[in-house]
Amino acid sequence: MNTINILNFGISSWLFIPLVYFVWVSVWLFLKRLLFFFVRKYAHKTKTKLDDIFIRSFDLPATLFIFTSGGVIVEKILPFTLNTQLTNFFVIVLKAVTIIAVVLFADRFINGLIREYSHKIEILQASEGVARTVVRLVVISLGFLILLDSFGVSITPVLASLGIGSLAVALALQPTLENFFAGIQIVIDKPFKEGQFIRLESGDEGYVHKIGWRSTWIRMLPNNMVVIPNKNLVNAQITNYYYPDKELAVLVQVGVHYGSDLKEVERVTIEVAREVMEEVAGGVPNFEPFVRYHTFADFSVNFTVILRAKEFVDQYLVKHEFIKRLHQRYQEEGIVIPFPIEAVNLEQEEKFAKMLQNHQQEQLLNKKGIR
Repeated sequence: MNTINILNFGISSWLFIPLVYFVWVSVWLFLKRLLFFFVRKYAHKTKTKLDDIFIRSFDLPATLFIFTSGGVIVEKILPFTLNTQLTNFFVIVLKAVTIIAVVLFADRFINGLIREYSHKIEILQASEGVARTVVRLVVISLGFLILLDSFGVSITPVLASLGIGSLAVALALQPTLENFFAGIQIVIDKPFKEGQFIRLESGDEGYVHKIGWRSTWIRMLPNNMVVIPNKNLVNAQITNYYYPDKELAVLVQVGVHYGSDLKEVERVTIEVAREVMEEVAGGVPNFEPFVRYHTFADFSVNFTVILRAKEFVDQYLVKHEFIKRLHQRYQEEGIVIPFPIEAVNLEQEEKFAKMLQNHQQEQLLNKKGIR
């Protein structure tokens, strides 16, 4: 049929077909826009971002469905189009567009989730682009295989080839994959986080700058960056100075002369320590410092002063100020910090030598049986 009769008016099919298609698509595009307007308005009021991501992801696939459905409607309602060849064509197109729309929706939705929530997952903070690329490749590859299967193309050989290829790639990328899974283990186990100060068993220490897919970057105190493979960190002994708290004890070793009044030394030392805790940046003002004597050394009585710093790097300034102020205060109080001295007590040594000689003579007489 070349014409279609409507109310006794004959309309050319070449004019009627585009008109029906245009009206169908226009009406549904208007309804879609109206519906999305109210849905977006509601979604903005909710706390979660999932609905916003879903709406943005579904926008383009819905438009594809509308344009495709217009062709299907034209094919179904018009008598002159009822032929097998055209029907098969529209079925194939509808199937292909449906698969493409689903793939587009999955790709946009998953990438939207990564973009929205990557800042909450440490390993994605520095690798958001890589994660989105990997997801896109996986989704598009699966969609392509489904599309081939829907058209009757056997994908078994393709899957077999992919399996063999994946095995070869896995063997070639074994070190990279080890670091990748080690990075995932670090993120799950959380022995440290970005911004924390750690020390490795190798002696390297610094702030965790970035935890990546393959390696972790540590910024050392001289402002150098150490890049360590994740698999090495998983098997290493790590000291985390930010866990369970940033504050840490600061131990300062001091020695005073044997002739010192130890009670007076303790009193003066604690006064200086309190002053440092209250006045020096990095000290903990509400911490009560204390002294513990522990050794009668060769030339001094040694003790440890326990202070406290807000974090690891603060201990250097706290020690600096404490030693400087303690030295000045000891001079004012007449407390002596002795120089290293090695002294020989001759009288004591002579008595010891005579005692040793007598002991050896007694042993010799016992061997000869005189006694």
